[in-house]
Amino acid sequence: MRPSRDFGRFLVIWLVASAIATPLVAIFLTPSLPPGVEADDAAGQRIDNGVLTAVATPTVLLIVIFLAYVLIVFRHTGPKIEEGPRIHGHAGAQMVWIVTSTAIVMALFGYGTWRLLEPGAAGGGQGPSPLSPVHAARGESVLPVQVIGQQWQFSYRYPTYGGLETPHLVLPVGRPVELHVTSLDVVHSFWAYGLGVKADANPGVDNVAYVTPSRVGTFDVRCAELCGIWHGYMFDTGRIVDEQRFETWIQEQRRIFAPVLQYLPPYSRTYLPDPQGRAG
Repeated sequence: MRPSRDFGRFLVIWLVASAIATPLVAIFLTPSLPPGVEADDAAGQRIDNGVLTAVATPTVLLIVIFLAYVLIVFRHTGPKIEEGPRIHGHAGAQMVWIVTSTAIVMALFGYGTWRLLEPGAAGGGQGPSPLSPVHAARGESVLPVQVIGQQWQFSYRYPTYGGLETPHLVLPVGRPVELHVTSLDVVHSFWAYGLGVKADANPGVDNVAYVTPSRVGTFDVRCAELCGIWHGYMFDTGRIVDEQRFETWIQEQRRIFAPVLQYLPPYSRTYLPDPQGRAG
């Protein structure tokens, strides 16, 4: 069998398989990809994962079909084992591979850069000076919420509500939220999986992340940075509620925590609490 005929047959098999598999992957696999659709960042990340999976499907099929084709078509069937012909490089095939690989990588680079430059994209902390801040639509405002990591829990302050601090995170649906993530002691990592948010909590650093909850429900909050013996204990369930329920919850928390509000330090982007004990 001539090499050109083998190549043509392999190419047809690969193209047909890619044309069938890629849409099926995009239609049936993408909806189940992480992290979810509880917020705009989470939904955006799922789209990104779907794009990467769809792009990878023809590449994976190329490798798998090539190996299967070689094992089936060029398998040795006779009793006598002979050394195969010497294989030389094929300049055309090498050039096609280099050009195609470069085009795919550059296309993904451009897509990733475009996504990162979108307002509030990526779901990760952008430091104290965000590259792409979120701007609220007319008639609404961005809700600032401070996330404070400490051994071994997260607490949350709402500066627009008198600096109220609560042990649980509740957010209003459909409203842009500006998360200011920091720490009181060691390095933590605030990971709200369902929201698509994961930002480091470093002492003395105001790490800003943006998110807009898109539907009422709950989401898990974990610490994603080993921070001490009770690191695994840093788990909580956050809630997304409508605006009216959020305002009711805020007023209830202000009433509950009113006796201790006077002991809280004034709201600040970072904190440096006095040590409770000294060595020596």
